[in-house]
Amino acid sequence: MGVVSLTQGRRPDDLRAGLESVLRQIDVELDIVCVGNGADPGALPGGVRSLVLPENVGISAGRNRGAEAVSGDYVFFLDDDAALASDTFLADAIALVETAGDIGLLQPRVTDPRGVGDPRRWIPRLKKGSATDSGDVFSVWEGATLLRRSVFDACGGWGEPYFYAHEGIELAWRVWAQGLRVWYAGDLVAHHPAIDPARHSQYYRLNARNRVWLAKRNLPWPLVPVYVGSWTLVTLVRWGRRPDRMRPWLAGFREGWSSAPGGRRSMGWRTVIRMTRAGRAPIL
Repeated sequence: MGVVSLTQGRRPDDLRAGLESVLRQIDVELDIVCVGNGADPGALPGGVRSLVLPENVGISAGRNRGAEAVSGDYVFFLDDDAALASDTFLADAIALVETAGDIGLLQPRVTDPRGVGDPRRWIPRLKKGSATDSGDVFSVWEGATLLRRSVFDACGGWGEPYFYAHEGIELAWRVWAQGLRVWYAGDLVAHHPAIDPARHSQYYRLNARNRVWLAKRNLPWPLVPVYVGSWTLVTLVRWGRRPDRMRPWLAGFREGWSSAPGGRRSMGWRTVIRMTRAGRAPIL
């Protein structure tokens, strides 16, 4: 299977720990590449190739370049500050997908190994429940994800126009559009530090722009304003009294409507109905 780790060279110790957790995996044959996204990843453990991109092309495009460089029936993506908790993680994940037959994308449970508390956003469900409960989901935390290569290719890879934010929602939607399911595996664990996603300087602008682009690229046209409108209400409730957040968010909102991201592939009404029956209509 192919494994892609993406880095900008800012966390060499975390990167090495994550790669070593991959190299410890048993009962799998691995083809591992570390993509330096506009930076040299530096010294890497034996068994890991490097692919240096001359500039930062964004998270999605960086992962896609890595996927193009590895082989295997499966492809696994691991962030440079994430690591696998078990030496059988990949073998167990593949066995789960093979047994189910209709799982196209898998996200494990994510925990902070320091025990500081795990953000609820890592559980990609409307009704969060227990982090150990497995089930169908309609978005993923992107830092540790497993797909069949054929499914990933049929999705068109990660959505490159986004650069950062919401690419995991689109990938999940496009898996559902193939007649497959996206699975949150509460019994499989990846480690990741609990860090505020708003640490990225463009977080609020890209959050808004990409939410509009997500709808324009993937939903039947009548649902586009419904989806964007529902998230506008959520945003107003969350941040309406925070002008420091709303100003960049509104700038991104305008950019999303005034620009064309390209790559439109409407999921179709059959997928909308199927997702709704499975627990979450793509308007929330």
